[in-house]
Order: sequence, then structure tokens, then C-alpha cells
Amino acid sequence: MRLSTRLPNEPAGIIGTENTTAIDMAKAARPTRNEQPAAPSVASRPGTATLREVAELACVSKATVSRFINTPEIVSPSVRERIQVAIDHLGWVPHAAARALATQRTGTVGAVVPTLANEHFATAIQVLQDELEEKGYTLLLGCSEYDLQREYRQVRKMLERGVDAIAVVGEGHHPDLYPLLEQRDVPCVSTFTFASSQRSICVGVDNYRAFYDATKYLLDLGHRRIAMIAQNADTNDRAAARREGVRVALAEHGIAIHPAHMAEGYWGVHEGRKLFGQIMAAPIEPPTAIVCGNGSFATGAMLEAMAAGYDVPGHLSLIGFDDFEVMAELPIPITTVRVPSAEIGRRTADLLIAQLNGEAATQSIECEATLIVRESCARPRSA
Repeated sequence: MRLSTRLPNEPAGIIGTENTTAIDMAKAARPTRNEQPAAPSVASRPGTATLREVAELACVSKATVSRFINTPEIVSPSVRERIQVAIDHLGWVPHAAARALATQRTGTVGAVVPTLANEHFATAIQVLQDELEEKGYTLLLGCSEYDLQREYRQVRKMLERGVDAIAVVGEGHHPDLYPLLEQRDVPCVSTFTFASSQRSICVGVDNYRAFYDATKYLLDLGHRRIAMIAQNADTNDRAAARREGVRVALAEHGIAIHPAHMAEGYWGVHEGRKLFGQIMAAPIEPPTAIVCGNGSFATGAMLEAMAAGYDVPGHLSLIGFDDFEVMAELPIPITTVRVPSAEIGRRTADLLIAQLNGEAATQSIECEATLIVRESCARPRSA
């Protein structure tokens, strides 16, 4: 017997009711112990069931099953239970492409980060995934390894797969990336960055201001010979902003970094150790403080300083960025700029969903960078 999907006296907002329970329907679909089951058709095998078969087993229309998948709150609880039993019994999985045609959404969001070796990118991605999952979205992830061409290819592939929105890191990208997103009308959020002039919706810290303030802290302690282990800025706008913050803070005191005290690399603790050694081996008077452009450089510099017997912070102060967990656990904990990566991940999800919902007032969000003062910095002995 086929039941009506809606009774005459049923409220308009709720779809369907029934007299047969979901458990009865499921039992009716199973053969008894002495009954030989009919050979299943190809369409009814697990994983290949169709929406029509789910509807027939649940004694509802295909439209009601679609409502259950897309807007379950408008389907009555008893019918929801019956449809779920049918889905579980048949092993049916909704077809993403068909659903996308009906809703004009795939329910997926893409994100491309430079690396997951940075624990703050990893934290932000984890929080972003959790927040999106709560709102019914699936996250697709790519890692560019600071290669702008690779990042652009990954974004294009995600767009080919119909992602509803994109999150990237920073605003320095392939020249065609933002025009492509604008042409496709795909919302985008640029993370871990914030500045007075922006091309996209952003969420993150002001990298220039963070390093300006960190350098001012060293200057206020009395340091005048300051070196920098800088991250390569060719494909990294955040690294470029940090360099500029250091330069301007020093320039306001009539100081510039000596070329021999500026060392540049890409990433890694080993790289930080090597660059620290390069600075300290220069045939000029050594610096009294070193600013490190990321957490791995700061960790490497501290390990090399301790191995070489330098008095930190007596003769040499170190300041870093990112505040990786290990930086607080070293024998000499490192003073550093802390970035709220979990907050960035959460706010990124909020901004993406707001744009997808058509909220016209969506604006960039600045997160606060905090200077965490630890034992690696002190006044220079000469002061």
C-alpha cells in the first residue's frame, strides 16, 4: 500500500505522515528465514541504489526524499525516520552532482595553504574544517609549498570541482588568481593578513605592525645593533610586510641593518641554525639582538646559540614569530609574536559563510598579534 506524502489536515510546514512504522517497513524489506531472497538487481546492490528505490521502500515520493536530504527540518520526524531506515538498508549515498544541480551548491569549500609543517596553518585549517562541517560544508585542502603557480593550479582544480568558496593565505598570489575568482563569482577570504589597503576580504594580523612593535620593544631595551633572519619574500607578502616593519622602526631611530646582519631563507629549524651562524660569523661587530621572521628560524637560532655557547640574553637577545609550542619549552624560552591561529580559522569560516549567504556588509577582520615576553630578551650589556 502506498501512503500519501501529506494528509489533508497536516500542517503545511511538515511533509508526510504514516500509520506504518519505520521498523515495520525495514522488516517488510527483509526476507524471512525460510524464504529464498530474489536475486538483487544491479541497481539495488549496496552503493548503487537510486533515489527512486529509497522513495519506494520508504513509501514516499522522490521529492520527499530530496527534502529530507536538503531541508530535513520540514519533513515530519516519523517520515524522517522511515527514510533514514530505507537509506541505511539500501546503502544509498546522495549523488553530489545531482544535488549541486538542484541547489546550485556543492557544499564544498577549498583552502590552499603554503605548508602544513607550520603548526599555526595546521591549527587554523583544523578549526576551519570543524566550523564548516557544523554548517554542512566539506573542506578540500591543497598545499602550495610557497609556489604561486602551484597554488593557482590547485585553485583552478578546486573550481573545476565546483567549490562554493575559497580560502587562501595572504594577498600575494598569481596575477590571475583574484580575476579568476571574480569572474566565477566565487567568494574568497585571504587569511593570516590584514592591512589598511586590501584587495580581498581578509582575516589575520597586521604583519607590518607586529614586527614594527617587536623591533620597538628591542629598541626600548637599548639595542642598536639589530640583525634579522628573514623569510624569503619573493612569494610571501606577509614576510615582506614583516621586513618593512623592522626597517621602518629602525629608520625612525636613524638605524639600518648592516647587510652582513641580514640573512634570508625559506623555512625550517636547520635553516635557522645555518643563518644564525652566518650572521655571527660576519667579520664585523656582532649584533646584540636578532629578529627572526618565523617560528622555525627562531627555534633554530636559539638551538645554535646554545650549542655555540652564546650568552642569551646576556650578550644576545632573540625575538621570534608564530609562538610554536616548542618555543616556550626550550631551556631559554623565546620571546615571540603570538598569532591567534584558531581564531583566524574560526573567523575565516564565518566570513566564507556570510558571503555565501549574500551578506553585503561582510568586512575584513583584524586579529590581535600579542608580544609574548620570555627569557630570551634583555637589555644589552653595553647599555
